[in-house]
Amino acid sequence: MAQLTRRRLLQGMAAAAVGAPSVLRAARRTGDKPNLLFLWTDQQRANTMAVYGNHRFRVPVMNELASRSVVFERTYVSQPVCTPSRSTVMTGLYPHQNGCVGNNIPLRAETKTLPELVNDSSYRTGYMGKWHLGDEVFRQHGFEEWVSIEDIYWEYFSSGRDRKARSSYHHFLESLGHKPEGEEGRFSRDFASLRPLEQCKPAFLANEATSFIRRHQREPWILYVNFLEPHPPYYGPLNDLHSESEAPLPRNYPGTAVDREPAWYSRLRENQKAKVEEKVYLTGRGDQNAAESEAGLRRVLQQLNRNYAGLCSQVDEALGSIFWALETSGQADNTIIVFTSDHGEMGGSHSLIQKTVAYEEAMWVPMLLHVPFRQNRKVPVSQPVGHIDLVPTLLELMTGKKEDTLPGESWVWLLDGGKRREDHVFVQWTDREGGPSWRMAISPDGLKLAQFDRDNSLLFDRNRDPLEMSNLYYRSDHAAEVRRLRSNIERWQKATGDVFAMS
Repeated sequence: MAQLTRRRLLQGMAAAAVGAPSVLRAARRTGDKPNLLFLWTDQQRANTMAVYGNHRFRVPVMNELASRSVVFERTYVSQPVCTPSRSTVMTGLYPHQNGCVGNNIPLRAETKTLPELVNDSSYRTGYMGKWHLGDEVFRQHGFEEWVSIEDIYWEYFSSGRDRKARSSYHHFLESLGHKPEGEEGRFSRDFASLRPLEQCKPAFLANEATSFIRRHQREPWILYVNFLEPHPPYYGPLNDLHSESEAPLPRNYPGTAVDREPAWYSRLRENQKAKVEEKVYLTGRGDQNAAESEAGLRRVLQQLNRNYAGLCSQVDEALGSIFWALETSGQADNTIIVFTSDHGEMGGSHSLIQKTVAYEEAMWVPMLLHVPFRQNRKVPVSQPVGHIDLVPTLLELMTGKKEDTLPGESWVWLLDGGKRREDHVFVQWTDREGGPSWRMAISPDGLKLAQFDRDNSLLFDRNRDPLEMSNLYYRSDHAAEVRRLRSNIERWQKATGDVFAMS
């Protein structure tokens, strides 16, 4: 069965890779309002695609899209964890501005998302997939159609919401004859990850997105499709699709020799070590204490990276189906396509997994922008940018108007050969669970400063130290750089109303 699944996947990928170039051809009809197809994943770091240096992962559809897109080589999230980052992607505001400074804080009803900012009743709007901005399974924030896949956030529903409500994916699984688990009667993420490929969440979302695109082919539309994968559980039907050489451990594993690393990261590393085996679904399937030895931990992390690559391939196949629907419905020439992720994944870098830290792997994400009526080839942009610029960019592309009330700025000027007014990118971390908070400035000259409030700070020169192994913050010969970048953070804080106090 595994061989059949793998063969079917590779055949599908080949077909999608052939079809994808035609998805992005043709000329836009004058006067048409452009569609927006916003595709994003959860926890996908940038170097999972060929355009970012990874030619091993089997993601031909993503790679083909990159060959026809503006490729932002250094894109950073506003905060490396789900809810805060998503709040920026959807609203164009920093987490400290929209209030979503930590996970499971709902986006306020009065805070507008992109469809609400476009404010055009001729558009049909849909949101599909993970939301994680409050009231998960309920339609909201300017979206007419709502397809949900998550049932773990019911305890965060607003007062008056039905906590027995279930996601669209839950009802899909029931329609196949599956029975919910436990007293609460919900399907867990674990259960979903163990389904056959065609029953997993990426395939379900691809079918729903395909239906939306075909039903609305004669009117303009805005469609967001957010895949959970490659977020944990690090498990799926394609765990063995990639070999260890195709999905190796990162070069900065174990990578724990960073001088004066924040002490909080040592505690985080130990906590993760105790849980990593469970996260890779090896518990009960081999050595119960595999992660307790260095060799065992290495083996677990190797499997994690193989599984992670397989999850990226699952998403890739789903993208092929969506792009084929776009092409065959005749809308490819008039549809803006965005592809990005809400944050990255450490994957063993510095012996850490997941996100929440100030290292590159947690914050650097893919960012592809295809605008078929502007360009139809790969255009690399090396200047660092942030997710904060996505909403103003899309507003200008879709409405022709510049939005000057948002803190970010449109990339349209950048696409025309200009430069951003703000040449630094700013990332934040506001901890609500007893750990330190920090603010970061990323300079176009390759320097990154993470200024902590109650822990050691970090300064890296990524030109000379791309693996971020040498902390320059406490070296006297780099004091001037620390002062300069800290001054930029303070300037940004004043401009955006951030009251965080650095140490």
